[in-house]
Amino acid sequence: MTVVGPFGVSVRDRALEVDVQAGLAAVEAGLIEATKSDVAFITEAAQHLVRAGGKRFRPLLVMLAARFGDPYAPGVVPAAVVVELTHLATLYHDDIMDEAEMRRGVPSANARWDNSVAVLTGDFLFSRASTMVADLGPAAVRIQAEAFERLVTGQLQETAGPGAGEDPVAHYLDVIAGKTGSLIAVAGRFGAMMSGADEAVVDVVTQFGERIGIAFQLADDVLDIASDGGESGKTPGTDLREGVPTMPVLRLREMAARGGSAADRELCELIAGDLSDDARLATALAGLRVHPALEAAKQDTLRFADDARRCLAPLPEGPAKASMAALCDLVADRTR
Repeated sequence: MTVVGPFGVSVRDRALEVDVQAGLAAVEAGLIEATKSDVAFITEAAQHLVRAGGKRFRPLLVMLAARFGDPYAPGVVPAAVVVELTHLATLYHDDIMDEAEMRRGVPSANARWDNSVAVLTGDFLFSRASTMVADLGPAAVRIQAEAFERLVTGQLQETAGPGAGEDPVAHYLDVIAGKTGSLIAVAGRFGAMMSGADEAVVDVVTQFGERIGIAFQLADDVLDIASDGGESGKTPGTDLREGVPTMPVLRLREMAARGGSAADRELCELIAGDLSDDARLATALAGLRVHPALEAAKQDTLRFADDARRCLAPLPEGPAKASMAALCDLVADRTR
């Protein structure tokens, strides 16, 4: 059994492993090239998160989706670079909004420099992604623009919060479908499109991308509570401290509202309060780690991973399909 990609996705095909690794290496080189500037400081800031590494999940999905057509088609690697550049740009902006201090195991750009540098560097990366996608044709430009609109809409929905009478869990799922699922859907779509795969295949991998994207975000929600920060590269409880109501918190509030115990209500009050104090944050994390709400959030994650797996049914059997299914298994492994 061999391994594909930085996620450790198990496959049984050596040729696929070699090809995908070569593709990801080309993407890495493309990212370095795309983040160069004549101004040395801009290059340093733009490559800050590129060189920090990361899972490169979106490029990996581009490479796997391209296996249903011509994986060596000239647009495949540039499309993967476009998607990852866009993702990286959102990270610079997200860290400003979250006041995050760490990203991918290194200081965030806003912590290393300041908010102005971080937001402008994100804008720089968006501009480079736009230049590259223009070379992929008008259809790709439209797809990228529509995904970007969904991404921004999701962020604004998160900032505004659910409306009166709106189910907070349903609202949150809409948020992450836009913020996370939309761009991962584009990764699958671009990979299949650029390879010349049939339109039916393009539709399948697009649907798969959105669902597996939601599943991975839900898994990150769980990890923000349950992990020590080693896997996520972020300080544990970052979302909690910033008052971002991720799925474990939403499930806790739901349980408390439906006749929960006094301890449930006390934990809700603690989380709703000021968690800038490390001791208060540690108490909140400890409470959530043993609460049934965390298990409920894990089950939500697994449900979306299973939905993603079912999307793959129409695809022809083979190593690429098996590798995409293995991404669903990886979600389960991360959530345990």
